[in-house]
Amino acid sequence: MTQRTQRIEDYALIGDLQAAALVGRDGSVDWLCLPRFDSAACFASLLGNEENGHWRIAPEGAGACTRRRYVGASLVLESVWETHTGTVRVLDFMPQRDEAPDVVRIVEGLSGTVDMRGTLRLRFDYGSVVPWVRRADGHRIAIAGPDSVWLRSEPPVKTWGQQYSTCSSFTVGEGDQVAFVLTWHPSHKPRPDLVDPYEALKHCLQDWETWSSKCRYQGPYRDAVLRSLITLKALTYAPTGGIVAAPTTSLPEDIGGVRNWDYRFCWLRDSTLTLSALVSAGYLDEAAAWRDWLLRAVAGNPADLQIMYGLAGERRLAEMELSWLGGYADSVPVRVGNGAAEQLQLDVYGEVIDSLFLARQAGLAPERHAWNIQLSLLGFLEAKWREPDEGLWEVRGPRRHFVHSKVMAWVAADRAVRTLESDPTLRGDVGRWRAMREAVHRDVCEKGFDPVRGTFTQSYGSAELDAAVLLIPRVGFLPPDDPRVVGTVDAIRRELGSGPLVRRYTPDANHVDGLPGREGTFLVCSFWLADALRMTGRETEARDLFERLLAIRNDVGLLAEEYDPSTGRHLGNFPQAFSHIGLVTTALALTGQETAG
Repeated sequence: MTQRTQRIEDYALIGDLQAAALVGRDGSVDWLCLPRFDSAACFASLLGNEENGHWRIAPEGAGACTRRRYVGASLVLESVWETHTGTVRVLDFMPQRDEAPDVVRIVEGLSGTVDMRGTLRLRFDYGSVVPWVRRADGHRIAIAGPDSVWLRSEPPVKTWGQQYSTCSSFTVGEGDQVAFVLTWHPSHKPRPDLVDPYEALKHCLQDWETWSSKCRYQGPYRDAVLRSLITLKALTYAPTGGIVAAPTTSLPEDIGGVRNWDYRFCWLRDSTLTLSALVSAGYLDEAAAWRDWLLRAVAGNPADLQIMYGLAGERRLAEMELSWLGGYADSVPVRVGNGAAEQLQLDVYGEVIDSLFLARQAGLAPERHAWNIQLSLLGFLEAKWREPDEGLWEVRGPRRHFVHSKVMAWVAADRAVRTLESDPTLRGDVGRWRAMREAVHRDVCEKGFDPVRGTFTQSYGSAELDAAVLLIPRVGFLPPDDPRVVGTVDAIRRELGSGPLVRRYTPDANHVDGLPGREGTFLVCSFWLADALRMTGRETEARDLFERLLAIRNDVGLLAEEYDPSTGRHLGNFPQAFSHIGLVTTALALTGQETAG
C-alpha cells in the first residue's frame, strides 16, 4: 500500500466540537477518531499507509486540489479542482451533533463535467481492524467489535467493494451536487436518525458565523486572530469545556525520529494563556467552561495534581506503542496515551492559581469552592517548591531545579497575596504568602541567573537556556525594563535563535530531555519572544517577528507545534492549540487589547 506523502501543513481541520478529522490537499481524510478526539482512529493513514484507513474523494487521476479555503468564518472546508474537462469543488465538514457524529462531503460541479472517484477504506482501532461491510437500505454498513459506520449518498451513487475498500465512480456537471454522509455509532445500538446533508451545511455555516461574530477583536490581524479562535473552538470538547492540545498523536518533532507524542489531552500549562485569549477576544462562555473544567480536573488531593487530563478530567492516560503503524514519514514509535501525565511539574500549580485569579479579574461568575482549592494547592506548593521537577517541557531526563517552575511558584504566591488584598473577607494568611513570594523571588534571582552572561538560565547551576523564561516579565516576576530581563531576551535570541524564530531549549545540551535527535523551532516560544520584545520597548522588532510567524501558517491559517526553518516544514502535532493561543495573545498585545494577568 502507498505511504502517505502529504506534508503536515498540507492538512486542514474539520470537526464537530467533540471529534476532528484531517483532510489533505488531495481530498483524502487521513485521520479521524470517533466518537471523541481521544478515541481510536478509523482513518489512520496519516501515521502509516493507505491500508491503515482513509477516505478520498477527488477527480479521477487528480492530485492536489487547485485551491482551498474555509468558507467564511467557519470550519467548512472548500477544496476546488480545475481539470481539463471542468471544475469541481468538495465541501467537507462535521455538523455539530445531536446524537451521532457525521462527516459530510458535498461534491458540486462548477463548470464542464468532471469524472469523480471515491475510495473509502475503513480500518478501526488505529488501522488494525478490517470491518465486515454489507449493504442495507441504501447504505454501506461497516461493523467490527464496538464500532459501526454507515455510508450513504444523495442522490445514490453506485458503489462496489475492491481490496477491502468501498469504491465509487460518478460524473458531475455544472450545478450537479452529490452528498456523502458517513455516520458512526456503537454497533450494539440502532442506526441513528439520518442527517440531511444540505440542511446540515446551512446550519453549520450559520452556527459558525454566529459564533465568529462575537469576536470583539477588531485590529489589523483580525482574520488571523479569528481563524485561530475558530481553531481553538474546534479543539474544545463541548460536553466538558476541555480543550485538547491537538487532535493528533505522534506527528514527529523530528522527522524519522522518536519524538512522537499523543497530544489529544488537556494540559494545565495552557490554562492561563487560554483563558486570557478567550476573555480578551470576548468569549466569556468558553472561558467559563474552561475554568469549570479546570476546577473539576484538579479537585482532590493537591499531591495528586497532574500536568494533563483527559477530555472529561480522566487521570489514567497510560502510554503504549502501536507497532503495526509505520509512523508519519517513518517516525516511530507511534504512541497513544502519554506517560508524562505522571510527572512532577511544579509550574502547573502556578498556572492553575493564575488562571483562577484571571477568571476572578475578568468577572466570570465565581465558583464558591474555587478559593478553597487554591488554598489547598498553595499549601502543597509551599512545602514542595524547593524540590526539583521535570519542568514545563516534560523532559524525560533527570529532575532539575527549573527556573520557570520556580517563577510559577512565585506567581502562585503573588496571586494569592493580590487576591487577599483585594478581598479581605476571604480566609487566608496574607503574610504567609508574602513570605513565600519573597523567598521564591530571592532564590530564583540568586540561583537561576547567570551574571556573567546576564541571563536567566534553564535550571539552577546550568549553562543552558530555556525560552520559557521569556515569560518572566509577562507574569510580573520582574519589570520589563529590568536589565536582567533585557539580557535574557538578548541571550535567548542569540543562543536559541534559528533565523528570527527560537527553539524552546537546546535538546542535546547535557541530554536534558533524555531523548536522541533534535527538534524544530517552537512556535509558541517564538510568539513569547515577540511579546518580550514588545514589553522591552522593541515594538518594531516584535511586529516584524509576529508577521513572519503569520507567514508560516499554512494556506488555511493553521499552525503545528514546531517549524523547521531549513526545510520550511511544519513539525509536531497539528493543529496545535498552544501555537494558536500564542498567535491570539501576541496580536492582542500588539494592539493593546490583551487582558492582563
